[in-house]
Amino acid sequence: MFSSAVPYKNQHYSEIKKDCIDNKTLFEDPEFPATNASLYFRKPPPGRVEWKRPREISDDPHLFVEGISSHDLNQGVVGNCWFVAACSCLALKPNLWKKVIPHHKDQEWDPKHPENYAGIFHFQFWVFGEWVDVVVDDRLPTINGELIYCHSKDNNEFWSALLEKAYAKLAGCYESLEGGNTGDAVVDFSGAVSETISLETEAYYKDQEKQDHLFEDLLKVYDRGGIISCSIKAQPHEIEAKMANGLVKGHAYSVTAVKRCVWVMGCWPTSRTKPSL
Repeated sequence: MFSSAVPYKNQHYSEIKKDCIDNKTLFEDPEFPATNASLYFRKPPPGRVEWKRPREISDDPHLFVEGISSHDLNQGVVGNCWFVAACSCLALKPNLWKKVIPHHKDQEWDPKHPENYAGIFHFQFWVFGEWVDVVVDDRLPTINGELIYCHSKDNNEFWSALLEKAYAKLAGCYESLEGGNTGDAVVDFSGAVSETISLETEAYYKDQEKQDHLFEDLLKVYDRGGIISCSIKAQPHEIEAKMANGLVKGHAYSVTAVKRCVWVMGCWPTSRTKPSL
């Protein structure tokens, strides 16, 4: 399913890591330095940024804490919920995330052999028809000691922050991740083909038959191991508005399951049940 990856910027992970270990140094990426140019091209972050390594943020850093989960993630100050949703989709597919995060056990912190840690990680993305291996150092942007972009809910877990850094490197800077499409990131994570369906444009809300066909199509995709995401269109003044069902306008979501829910109406008010989202 997967082919070998081409080193991005001709940076070879194994060679760089070996050199750092031999020289007893931590990697500093010259292709994506800890400078403002890697953060933004127009709008700076809301505060003074300090680049910190995971060991400066947590006493016990890990790539994963109790495995990888689609519920691990927080967004941060950049409007890249589309990327976070794609990461949640990725976390549901072990065969994919193990490709995007290669040799994850070897990249993990080893408290028994701290001398083998070189401050370098690598991730793989599908770019213009080929897999590309992107190397990053582990310096992450913080404000007041807190990660300001995508990060895991567990303060000791860093896979999402490091993955986002590699993706930002591909894009040029973190600000370039502002306002994207989840489908594009899913393609970059999988090499698959994405299809976009607009429920509003195609007037699904007016046609029960189209809704039924859509559900069957989604169920087939899900059952066959496909990746599904969704988002709620919003006008500029509606961004971040919370709907009655708890969903937020302008946000992207990963679909973790496709189920047909039954709404039962009985003779008595107490017999009515409505499935929650």
